[in-house]
Amino acid sequence: MAKTVFKPGTMLNPVPAVMVSCGDGDVKNIITIAWTGIINSDPPMTYVSVRKSRYSHDIIERTGEFVINLTTEKLTFAADYCGVKSGRDVDKFREQKLTASDSVVVSCPSIEESPVNIECRVVEKREYPTHDMFVAEIVSVSVDEELMDETGRLRLDEAGLVAYNHGHYFALRKKEIGRFGFSVMKPATKKRIEAEKRKKNGKVKKKNSIKKDRRRR
Repeated sequence: MAKTVFKPGTMLNPVPAVMVSCGDGDVKNIITIAWTGIINSDPPMTYVSVRKSRYSHDIIERTGEFVINLTTEKLTFAADYCGVKSGRDVDKFREQKLTASDSVVVSCPSIEESPVNIECRVVEKREYPTHDMFVAEIVSVSVDEELMDETGRLRLDEAGLVAYNHGHYFALRKKEIGRFGFSVMKPATKKRIEAEKRKKNGKVKKKNSIKKDRRRR
């Protein structure tokens, strides 16, 4: 297969488009960031890379805290707005009608409308020519209760999350290709999982049918 060779660049795609909230008590802000990820599991560690000129850079540097708020399809417009507008000029919470809710551990606010709020405390700042990487420990995670199923399992596939791919936002539609380890899964395990899916889908269809009947009444 023929390939076109590009000069070295930030071609890793897709990436998350998260809304990072921060604040120092007097000011609060949201910055949309695509350069973030997990770097350790125990303790859970993450990072955000922020341009030195950004309004949020100074806030995070001073407070040593931030919250990663996952973005959904409904929040994409707000996420884009928060990525192009500066907190020096506008109150992004007010302009996008977002709720600055109290976080569990950190002092800066979380975004109430986001289904998952990941509270972070900075442990290290690594400086690079264009961006500074704030390495942080995840100190608390809050999830909307409606994303928890009857077994207590987190169903992020129901959240309507989005990803950022080469300048565009894309919805992560619910079409499962496989789960971790499916390439080496034993036939009996695969059969059991498929049976569980059919059972769950049957319950969902029955639940939706009941809702429709109630509307008709």
